[in-house]
Amino acid sequence: MKKFTLTLLLLLSITTVFAQQNYKAPTSNLKAREAFQNDKFGMFIHWGIYSMLSDGEWVMQVQKIPAETYKTQLEAYNPSAFNAEDWVLTAKSAGMKYIVITSRHHDGFSNWDTAYSDWKITNTTFKRDALKELAEACQKHNMKLGFYYSLLDWTHEEYPWQTGRTGQYAGRTKNGDYSIYLQFMKDQLTELLTNYGPVASIWFDGHWDQTNPEGSEDRSSRIDWKYEELYGLIHDLQPSCMVGNNHHLTPFEGEDFQMFERDLPGENKSGFNFQEVTDKLPLESCETMNGTWGYNINDKKFKNKKELIHLLAGAAGRNTNLLLNIGPMPSGRIQEAFKSSLKEVGPWVSVNGEAIYGTRKGPVSPRVWGVTTQNDKKVFVHLFENPKDGSIYIPGDYKKQAKVLVSGKSVPLKWEKDGIHLDTSKLPEVEADLVLVLLKS
Repeated sequence: MKKFTLTLLLLLSITTVFAQQNYKAPTSNLKAREAFQNDKFGMFIHWGIYSMLSDGEWVMQVQKIPAETYKTQLEAYNPSAFNAEDWVLTAKSAGMKYIVITSRHHDGFSNWDTAYSDWKITNTTFKRDALKELAEACQKHNMKLGFYYSLLDWTHEEYPWQTGRTGQYAGRTKNGDYSIYLQFMKDQLTELLTNYGPVASIWFDGHWDQTNPEGSEDRSSRIDWKYEELYGLIHDLQPSCMVGNNHHLTPFEGEDFQMFERDLPGENKSGFNFQEVTDKLPLESCETMNGTWGYNINDKKFKNKKELIHLLAGAAGRNTNLLLNIGPMPSGRIQEAFKSSLKEVGPWVSVNGEAIYGTRKGPVSPRVWGVTTQNDKKVFVHLFENPKDGSIYIPGDYKKQAKVLVSGKSVPLKWEKDGIHLDTSKLPEVEADLVLVLLKS
């Protein structure tokens, strides 16, 4: 389906090319970045028509399903158990402050009533606009909402599949025209940014499909994504909306936060080193509650309470947010295993939240025993395990007391010239994360 672009959008497309060449974030965006860093904990949701096949969000690619065959799911898709308010309250009860949902993943299926494609949720048996219902529930419960948006598309006829690294088998024979596809993305992003209330972030993914090799700092690509136009459009429509791109590279101009996929700054599990940017932009690490992003009926590798708390505190101790993913079932229901774990995390966050929300990385870099966080007045020591020697050195100038955050029990300490030694030998056994607090002088 083709639509003529609004005159406003045409004007925006022209002006933002020039505006983004020297992007300077406005005050509203800088405030949004600071608030983002303070929020610390969010829910990632991978959910769409791919959920029906119960083999993850890459099922079309993995099982090499031609687009024509894949799209036969349209009539059968009916997530009748979808309840946006239940999703939001599940996130809220765990202590999460924002939600990012896949508005459109690599299969191109749109989870909203877009005017620019027939391949959308409102053309299924379900018929409802899932993003509209989620946006309304988020606004009702004071939950921020961001949209994941795939740059690549395995089914759109104008996506340049012939130069990409994935989706060549999908049954297309005509070479895509990126200029047409770019306009399609602009049209859809305009819908998301004008029809669904305040949007906290646009979370791009798929840049790597047009680069070779992935992770190379060589900015050349098989196509020019025209980010100055995409980012400029977003910032013009909602200046405080933050732009991020999962490209595994040093941030491009116009990006407002840097994400890590299943990685934390300094750990470098993914093979990409982001140390040079960790002090320039807000950071976010996304991780799954089991082994996959989208619903996979065979994936039972569910993380327990201890693992999830370590992820959250570990991220905070590295100046990073945690975006924790769930993959709801085809029916729209959140798996009970996810809900159960989040219910266990919630109470811990409710009593230890002071050591997470609004903090930045602390004076001690991550150790085997745990991490540190801090705010203007306090330093928090997160014990994942008690050190074998029963002592932890914390540099800095503090008042003459240290306490367990939850109980208020005093922790013995010994002064040194430039810091203190905490005596942890008599502390109770650590279940997940025992937080100690020091008052700055």
